[in-house]
Amino acid sequence: MRSHYCADLISLAEGTELTIAGWVHRRRDLGGLIFLQIRDRSGIVQVTIEPDQGEVFAQADKLRSEYVVVIKGRLRMRPDNMINQDMATGKIEVVAQHIECLNSAETPAILIDGHEDVAEETRLKYRYLDLRRPEMTQKFLFRTKVTSLLRRYLDDNGFLDMETPILTKATPEGARDYLVPSRTHKGSFFALPQSPQLFKQLLMMSGFDRYYQVVRCFRDEDLRADRQPEFTQLDIETSFMNEEDIMNMMENMIRYVFKELMNVELANPFPRMPYQEAMEKYGSDKPDLRVDMPIHTVDDLMSGLDFKVFSGPAQDAEGRVGVINFKGGAEQISRKMIDTYTQYVSVYGAKGLAFIKVNDPSAGLDGLQSPIVKFLTPEVANALLERVGAEAGDILFFGSDNARVVADALGALRLKIANDFNLLRDEWQPLWVVDFPMFEEDGGQLQALHHPFTSPQQLDPQALQADPTGTLSRAYDMVLNGCEVGGGSIRIHDMALQQTIFDILGIEKQEAREKFGFLLDALKYGCPPHGGIAFGLDRLVMLMVGANSIRDVITFPKTTTAACPLTEAPAKVSPQQLDELGIGLKSKA
Repeated sequence: MRSHYCADLISLAEGTELTIAGWVHRRRDLGGLIFLQIRDRSGIVQVTIEPDQGEVFAQADKLRSEYVVVIKGRLRMRPDNMINQDMATGKIEVVAQHIECLNSAETPAILIDGHEDVAEETRLKYRYLDLRRPEMTQKFLFRTKVTSLLRRYLDDNGFLDMETPILTKATPEGARDYLVPSRTHKGSFFALPQSPQLFKQLLMMSGFDRYYQVVRCFRDEDLRADRQPEFTQLDIETSFMNEEDIMNMMENMIRYVFKELMNVELANPFPRMPYQEAMEKYGSDKPDLRVDMPIHTVDDLMSGLDFKVFSGPAQDAEGRVGVINFKGGAEQISRKMIDTYTQYVSVYGAKGLAFIKVNDPSAGLDGLQSPIVKFLTPEVANALLERVGAEAGDILFFGSDNARVVADALGALRLKIANDFNLLRDEWQPLWVVDFPMFEEDGGQLQALHHPFTSPQQLDPQALQADPTGTLSRAYDMVLNGCEVGGGSIRIHDMALQQTIFDILGIEKQEAREKFGFLLDALKYGCPPHGGIAFGLDRLVMLMVGANSIRDVITFPKTTTAACPLTEAPAKVSPQQLDELGIGLKSKA
């Protein structure tokens, strides 16, 4: 039906006969002349219909926005004074010779050719219209290119594209499973996979050596801007490679994609940062290095003060006094803004937000302005200013509580200030976060920080059991501009070590057999050392196209309540369906 996409016309010679098909993006009637902008997935081109064209002119006169048309015509270069610099095809136009209207359209619920703000609920309800908007179309064309290049890189490096099951068994991976009732095994349930973790490990045990999959995953968890109940991972696993080998290969892949699609040269190599350093300096295990505002620990300076708000946490083994320095912020931040920031950090458990404005650091205490200055000694004040690199015009913000609250509060505050005052450097800052703790405590119970199949750095079972919380894992996360885009680890390939991890986590042998029996059996038959990583494809594309939410790069996303306004899912099913599945619904009390 068509000979060319709209964007391809710029490569044709003037006078070329062609056929395009698409939607009427805009229509302008200048009385004796009609201009149409025709849109397809590639872009927009102008079509000119002159009054002496008779039937063609009459047909164009009936067209309206979003009508579907096919147009035959001839390519013509625009005069210099008619070139549209805002269009990729702005130097050319099509002189229509035949127009056929394939379908009419009602006035769309979303303005396709404008920039008006539309409520997200409306955009999702009429997603098929939202996706017609050129800015949205370009995002998904870009996503296709990202996926294609990732596949090309992995294919070229000997990885095999292999599928794993969607209907599988529930496993504890830190979020709730979506359960699927079985009709043929009443009372039993499949689970939709949170990831292909166990199956890709089994593929390594099967000898396939290098695996990848662009795979749909499902997690029934609370949603945020960068999470959805169903999402896409680039899942990767390989045998006979250590963590350095895997990280080097994966960062080469990301560098390749950025160079090819954006002409961006990412750091080579990516910097490495231990988890402990990330939490202490940035209050996050996914630090945004575009913000030059680290958290400084000043416990040693504050422990001797006659000011319990600081000295108490400073003397507590689990406490901390931290401070960030907003360079040049003293004149920019009002008292009202300080109150706003105090309220902001309270969400993270902070009981207050002390501050000091630095007017003249050479004047010691006399050069500082704050209600808490009276509690400082000259020696402490001078040491504090030196540690944080304070200069005239700076403002210091303090966190004083247990170490986790201080990290969370000041880590969030530094990003809040950076966004409020445009302090984010306009550059890409990738890094690897490494040396994660193997376990974390939750309500007195140890849990795996990543998952129970991650290998510890300490391989001696006795030493591991003697000090589990002091053990580091062989895990690694790729972080880009404060967003975790990939996470992985070296896996456990030794049966005895895997059983030790289960013992530390309080997973009884019977429970382990019920949940992971197939994996434990496979470990007995010559399992190679292996490891892998999974990239959040939605997050990666979101960052690359500059979107604020992964919903902008998922074709048909859910809302923050995990609902689909387009299809009105989830929906009730008939009693007959429930009866076939052997399911009874419990009425609300």
